[in-house]
Amino acid sequence: MEYKTELHCHSRDASGCSNESAERIAEKYIAAGYTTVCLTNHFDPSNGDDTHWEAKIDRMYHALELLKEAAGSKLNVLMGLEVRFVQNRNDYLVFGFDREYLLARPDILKMGIRDFTRMARGDEILTIQAHPFRVDMTVVEPDFIDGIEVYNGHPDHNSNNDIAEAWAVKYGKIMTSGTDHHDTDHLPRGGIVTDYPIKSVKELIETLTTGTYRLIKG
Repeated sequence: MEYKTELHCHSRDASGCSNESAERIAEKYIAAGYTTVCLTNHFDPSNGDDTHWEAKIDRMYHALELLKEAAGSKLNVLMGLEVRFVQNRNDYLVFGFDREYLLARPDILKMGIRDFTRMARGDEILTIQAHPFRVDMTVVEPDFIDGIEVYNGHPDHNSNNDIAEAWAVKYGKIMTSGTDHHDTDHLPRGGIVTDYPIKSVKELIETLTTGTYRLIKG
């Protein structure tokens, strides 16, 4: 049996650019045969009031609880974030933290990718650059990231997925895929397939680092 996991999904409860409810996300992914969804709402200086750090984090976890409630026992819902630092418009899918980790680091969005990844790796946190070859992205040193999103399914953006995959292969990076789900007309079209259900972030990180999966590409 095969199990599908979404790695890139946004809800309107915590991402200002999303128009989709937790209820509809759950319905879509259950209908499409997914067993796990990683909710990766935008975590950046422009999303929410950055002067109230705890409230910003609470917003992310409130959205997570809403999706868990909507999914019930039919879908595993895991926490992730799409992080953007103040230096540029690059986005990074991050997995492996918890609420207390974020609360203790109120300056995290000012760090930049090099310093963040240096810290994150020591804490067993995985950092994947999302859609790295869109026109408004900045190419980063391969050593500063653990992986690259080589398939991004957002229908309104040209993510140059072929270039991203070639880059990941060249530098031996973890390769991921994600729907980049935002809107009511978006359908699940990305993620990974495994021979076992992914029920925790720890299992997700182990799966990605060992390569025991295949990519969903549309």
